[in-house]
Amino acid sequence: MGLLDLFGKKDASKVAKGVPFDIKTSFNPVRVSAHRTDRCDLEMKIKNISEETILTSLVIETSQGLGLDQMGIQKAKEIRIGYLGKGEDYTIIVPVWSNTSTNQGECPVKVTAFVHYRTYAYVLNSVKKSLSLRVV
Repeated sequence: MGLLDLFGKKDASKVAKGVPFDIKTSFNPVRVSAHRTDRCDLEMKIKNISEETILTSLVIETSQGLGLDQMGIQKAKEIRIGYLGKGEDYTIIVPVWSNTSTNQGECPVKVTAFVHYRTYAYVLNSVKKSLSLRVV
């Protein structure tokens, strides 16, 4: 018996302990051009594999040289999906841009999916996925 058991504190749900999402990603086209303005689409398919309906949001982060807008200023973007039911999936396409300061090589892109409790201010669990975009 723990200290928190005395005060009636219980786990919020089983979602807080397990993996709540299955995330599949793809780039179309699979590469962008270096030292000029070019674009590819990041397609993300997120599926709720937990046993209950969950409040979900996504955060996409790009590295130096890439951006989520044509100017390359916006490096991170939060997308509030809303409630995903049991077994339900959601697909979204986000453009990723290269610009004149993009060098050749592999550029990392991070995708994080969050499970929220009540509102978007409280986070129960998260799943991270690291991607690599080829720049030629």
